[in-house]
Amino acid sequence: MATLDGLPPLRDVIDRFGLDARKALGQNFLLDLNLTQKIARTAGPLEGITVIEVGPGPGGLTRAILSLGAKKVIAVERDPRCLPALAEIESHYPGRLEVIEGDALKTDFASLVPDGPVRIIANLPYNVGTQLLVNWLLPATWPPFWQSMTLMFQKEVGQRIVAEEDDDHYGRLGVLCGWRTEARMAFDVPPQAFTPPPKVTSTVVHLTPRDNPLPCDVTKLERVTMAAFGQRRKMLRQSVKSLGGEALLQKADIDPQRRAETLSVEEFVRLANAL
Repeated sequence: MATLDGLPPLRDVIDRFGLDARKALGQNFLLDLNLTQKIARTAGPLEGITVIEVGPGPGGLTRAILSLGAKKVIAVERDPRCLPALAEIESHYPGRLEVIEGDALKTDFASLVPDGPVRIIANLPYNVGTQLLVNWLLPATWPPFWQSMTLMFQKEVGQRIVAEEDDDHYGRLGVLCGWRTEARMAFDVPPQAFTPPPKVTSTVVHLTPRDNPLPCDVTKLERVTMAAFGQRRKMLRQSVKSLGGEALLQKADIDPQRRAETLSVEEFVRLANAL
């Protein structure tokens, strides 16, 4: 089978290095190089761009990003079994791939970034994807170090990321993403595209940072969204009782009989600023 970049087919790479996907690491390998190119293209033109990737595994998406002209890929991989496969890609693209062995949740990504534009493109491990997204969304300083994020999640998570008020999927994640970014779902990826196939459909989400999000303290916004959606079926006067209840809602000019899923991002910001 011919490949797009002159490197061996991914199935051969997986067999040669014994890379069975491990559930404990949230691994599902994407082997279709046309599909990995489609994900990379969703991030826009990559010439001259540095890309951060998390969980490259055998390197399918890494290869697509490099073949589309990215200046450099910095890949963070926790599974040492994948390092020899990634070393082959490194040799094929000299000076353009840097692999860091480590836990993405403990990585200071901003410190990895050289001068120049940076985009995050990743098929995130299912078990840490949401937490990584929140970490990238909530740095103390804004705009962030990244220019855009093109990320693959389970479809249900993607729906929560782009959801707005009065949507069944709307929750804390939708508020945080809507506050600081413009997010859209790009396309779905069926289970059979992966090895092993997950039980759910995946989706690719593209996020770009808002230049001037509404002024708000990150910690306070986290507190009010956690309280409000922690008891989402209750009226706000009950769900935010621990934060001040009716007095807080009155200060923010929000009807205490409303429920969390009816509040816009702007209203949640008002509520956080009233704390």
